[in-house]
Amino acid sequence: MHQESSEAIVLSVMDYGEADRIATLFTPERGKIRALARNARTSRRRFGGALEPFARLQVRIVLRDDRLSILHDADIITLHPAIRRDLATLALAGYASELCDRFLPDHHANHRLFRLLAACLAHLESAPYDQSDRRFFEINLLNILGYRPSLDQCTRCGAGLPPDPGARYVASASGLLCSECGDEGRIAGETVMLLQKSLGTGRFGVVRFNEQQAAEAGRLLDMAITAHLDRPLKSIGFLCEMTQTPPCHNLS
Repeated sequence: MHQESSEAIVLSVMDYGEADRIATLFTPERGKIRALARNARTSRRRFGGALEPFARLQVRIVLRDDRLSILHDADIITLHPAIRRDLATLALAGYASELCDRFLPDHHANHRLFRLLAACLAHLESAPYDQSDRRFFEINLLNILGYRPSLDQCTRCGAGLPPDPGARYVASASGLLCSECGDEGRIAGETVMLLQKSLGTGRFGVVRFNEQQAAEAGRLLDMAITAHLDRPLKSIGFLCEMTQTPPCHNLS
């Protein structure tokens, strides 16, 4: 048991008892940490308004691997206030944070995923909601975690799927199927090329999906994400409602 100082993104917060709060923090060096903030609901000096979802903080934590760590104090780097001014943007930030929470084991560092979430929140702070940002985040999250669906060969027969804007493929939980191996849930070659482009750039806002392409990409990505979840996501219903997209039944 020892104390460390670290940067952290707040993934979620819940009240505990009469005065305490439990924060789920994502740190670059220690990964996901669940920490008890004693008297957080009454001590303005130590925590102020720092313990809010999406906040980026500098924290001091007493680490305990076998039980809740102790959050000693927190200084605000940014609260990303603009995210909360638009419900669609708020919903996407919540969805991205929950995905990180659900996929990350405790105390396992993942620098690339930390940078992806930090970049996502910074982008949402300065740009209006765009469905492309969700798909960009999802494909890069799956890639970082080693769960990326196959985009360049049929997952059933192994046939190569060279880039072809006019081609039509079929989505499955593990990746694309060629037209010989499947005939439902077709995805255009242009959509696949946008997913591949999303993996080739580290910048939000560079790749843009139109409404049909976002829906096609979502068919593939939703299945890939669901295959690695042990229970439904809490944030997906709110996201679909706020963005006026069809209910994501396989995630909820």
